[in-house]
Amino acid sequence: MSRFVRPSKYRHVFGQQGKKEFGLENVKVSNSAWDTNLIDASAKYLSLNWNASGGGAFAILPLPSPFTPLPFHLHTKLPDIIPLARGHSAPVLDTAWSPHDDSIVASAGEDGRVLIWKVDASAFEGWGGDKWEPVDFAPAARIQGSGRKVGQVLFHPTAAHVLASAAGDHMVRLYDLGSADEPKTTLLGHTDTIQSIAFNPTGTVLITTCRDRKVRMFDPRVGGEAVRAADGHPGVKGARVTWMGDLDKFATTGFSRMSDRQVGIWDTGSLKAEKMTTVDQSSGVLMPFWSDNNILFLAGKGDGNVRYYEYEKGTLYPLDEYKSSDPQRGMCFLPRRGLNVAENEIARAYKVVASGVEPVAFICPRKADAFQADIFPPAPSAEPSLSAGEFFTSTKPITRKVVDLATGSVSVSSTPVKSASLPTPTTSAPAPQPARKVTEPATPAPAKIEAPTPTPAPQPAPLRSPVSPSPTRIEVSRSDSFRILTPKPEPEEAHAARVDSPDIDVPEPATRVFPDAPAADSGLAAENERLKKELAEAQGQVRELQIQLDSIKEAQRAAKALLLG
Repeated sequence: MSRFVRPSKYRHVFGQQGKKEFGLENVKVSNSAWDTNLIDASAKYLSLNWNASGGGAFAILPLPSPFTPLPFHLHTKLPDIIPLARGHSAPVLDTAWSPHDDSIVASAGEDGRVLIWKVDASAFEGWGGDKWEPVDFAPAARIQGSGRKVGQVLFHPTAAHVLASAAGDHMVRLYDLGSADEPKTTLLGHTDTIQSIAFNPTGTVLITTCRDRKVRMFDPRVGGEAVRAADGHPGVKGARVTWMGDLDKFATTGFSRMSDRQVGIWDTGSLKAEKMTTVDQSSGVLMPFWSDNNILFLAGKGDGNVRYYEYEKGTLYPLDEYKSSDPQRGMCFLPRRGLNVAENEIARAYKVVASGVEPVAFICPRKADAFQADIFPPAPSAEPSLSAGEFFTSTKPITRKVVDLATGSVSVSSTPVKSASLPTPTTSAPAPQPARKVTEPATPAPAKIEAPTPTPAPQPAPLRSPVSPSPTRIEVSRSDSFRILTPKPEPEEAHAARVDSPDIDVPEPATRVFPDAPAADSGLAAENERLKKELAEAQGQVRELQIQLDSIKEAQRAAKALLLG
């Protein structure tokens, strides 16, 4: 029986570990249990969370590649003491390079601060020489956040000098680095730790994953509450998110209730998961990375392999799997404008192992030596499309600048980005306002109910009077949320019969919800809100214990791997 083979130009893509001279050895990776990638890359430098004493620090290292040979004579082995980016008073949790300047990097730490660093190429001159003395890097700017730890930082993809940070107070703040004293906008609504943030290609929409198992969509220019929210992966472990280029979709990774690792494809219009696929039953968090070749890479923490899939017509098709005996602690991918197109390298990853960094090239084999335009679509350019001031003050659609990898010429992308013209982000300003109008009066509502609560049973009697011509009835659903139901008009004869009937017990309406009992409804709403808060706190404690247990298990595995050599 013949088998149909799906045609694909990426069917034979394979992963190949780089040569030894293009890797790094003798690195001291941070032992922090915070769930980040530990490493990030620009087209010139790498940033790596470092295990340093006396506060927090991270390493800034030249990118080992055929285009930028290492400046120190020791080749891949780093000196025992190297210059570090010191400035945080607590461990560094995350770093991010600017997509518009390969020498600007941002760092976030447990001390609640965000630091901006400007790297000078002359700082690497003479590394490892006889008279060489390491001099630490100094931050160019400091941003004092909320005082709680900052777990993620991310630069805007099209606007210059716009930075987003996610803090431990469950808020995402966007800053203009030109005047970073106060955030320009703040994204609210998270009830637990923010685990991952991602911009769409034009930066007009921002998606977050949270430990409360919700996926939220925000308009970063307006701020406030989420434009839309939906239930994410049901597992308690970490969830990640990445945008799928110009497809108006995004991918998430997480866990099921049975702790199976999952990958989901979501549509931004409905914010619903089009497909949820089970990957395997390992315990490491899956790190997703998207390539504009419509390829999704999945690298699991603690795994030695990297899976990659091609997305086509709503389906993820497995391509192949890069296998290695060295488990990865973290990973990042090089910007596509820094790839070696002469070798048909469509993607390059930098993998953090126990004491080193290994490059992994993903190559699409071709017989021809000429530039293969069909596997190298235009890459995001280093030139910004607009300034930070224009981004926060204008509501016009944003276009992307892309670079042709064959000629290096920069142009405006002709590929339409549907997310940039979505009606949801542009009309997101009114969306948070009704939520505030409803929730703000709800806060003093319990105070109004508390006074008549201890009154005698005849108190509900006035509630029976048909004073309100349009009463509202509130029902409690199984999902612990309220539904406002449109009341049906009641005939006056039935109302009078109900009020005057001697068979009705007076205290009974206090425990029921009648259409004409707004005060009792408010009391029920207040009680339900209190129970929801207690349940959320209990679930948060359970999730926190589960995360601690996973961290202990991961540390045990790392120690075991270290002992076994």
